[in-house]
Amino acid sequence: MTNKTLFEPYNLGSLTLSNRIVMAPLTRNRAGPGFVPSDLAAEYYAQRASAGLLISEATQISQQGQGYQDSPGIYSQAQIDGWRKVTTAVHAKGGRIFVQLWHVGRVSHVDLQENGATPVAPSAIRAETKTFVNNAFVDVSDPRALEIDELPGIVNDFRRAAANAVAAGFDGVEVHGANGYLLDQFAKDGANVRADAYGGSIENRARLMLEVTAAVVEEIGAERTGIRLSPVSPANGVSTSDPQAQFEYIVDQLDALGIVYIHVVEGATGGPRDVAPFDFGSLRRRVKNTYIANNGYDLDLATSRLAEDKADLFAFGRPFIANPDLVERLETRAVLAAIDPATIYGGGAAGYTDYPTLAASRS
Repeated sequence: MTNKTLFEPYNLGSLTLSNRIVMAPLTRNRAGPGFVPSDLAAEYYAQRASAGLLISEATQISQQGQGYQDSPGIYSQAQIDGWRKVTTAVHAKGGRIFVQLWHVGRVSHVDLQENGATPVAPSAIRAETKTFVNNAFVDVSDPRALEIDELPGIVNDFRRAAANAVAAGFDGVEVHGANGYLLDQFAKDGANVRADAYGGSIENRARLMLEVTAAVVEEIGAERTGIRLSPVSPANGVSTSDPQAQFEYIVDQLDALGIVYIHVVEGATGGPRDVAPFDFGSLRRRVKNTYIANNGYDLDLATSRLAEDKADLFAFGRPFIANPDLVERLETRAVLAAIDPATIYGGGAAGYTDYPTLAASRS
């Protein structure tokens, strides 16, 4: 047992975080024309800057990588400029912020792709899931399998997005390797039945994720690079037959790159923690730098897991939507405000920047 607390500073590489609480990525579908973060986004993230680390909503590295209506990108100059307003506002409040870099793969729809193109995937297997497009949740489109000579271009899209993130003022990036999106699809044999160098064995299925992460490290440095993984989450219809061996191998290779953190969804994303047998402690022991634990954490669970040294930082997701001052509320054990489900996705300020702080609600 240790005497650490959630509310003490923590050194994440060269960054000093004000506490051990992380705001997890939260898709809100409020980007403006050109998939540019709106001015409201700067206000939204700045309101939550008391978190030790903010991780932005998932942000596509290219139009091909987009899977949902009105999600932001980081591949155009206008998008870089829009994100710079966000990082400036967060830093003015003393916060730290990473951007989550995203390619959705097969979790997309032809209406979101350039010229109505077919979404891409490791294999031509349709995901049993829905996406948000044309202001409605609809079934995703049938994908096509990526050709092997297309994969270096995707690696370079991640590399370029990482450089753009630094240009936009982010403190670092989180590679999205979780939740049934492209890199997770390649890693898991329920979505990847390729017979080339990117399919079959554990090593081959991990190849694209590791190449992307290595390219990001080469571009911006290991101290600015993290990754998110979800070994057993069935999110977006993904599955694998060998999660323990697969993700122990992946984490060993990622750790050898020296990246600053590994962010792990423990269980089903947004669902039960015990969705499938898995030894998350094995991953924790393999990580030399920072292990961020995610999924279903509240104050008591995070406090007990920290005391047991089960993780270094703890990510909270949906509670941050309705509680911009979540850190203060946790520290004082105040009652948490409830989310309005109708305003989670899309819209304007309502349900986005108008949730009051504890102090404001008492005045």
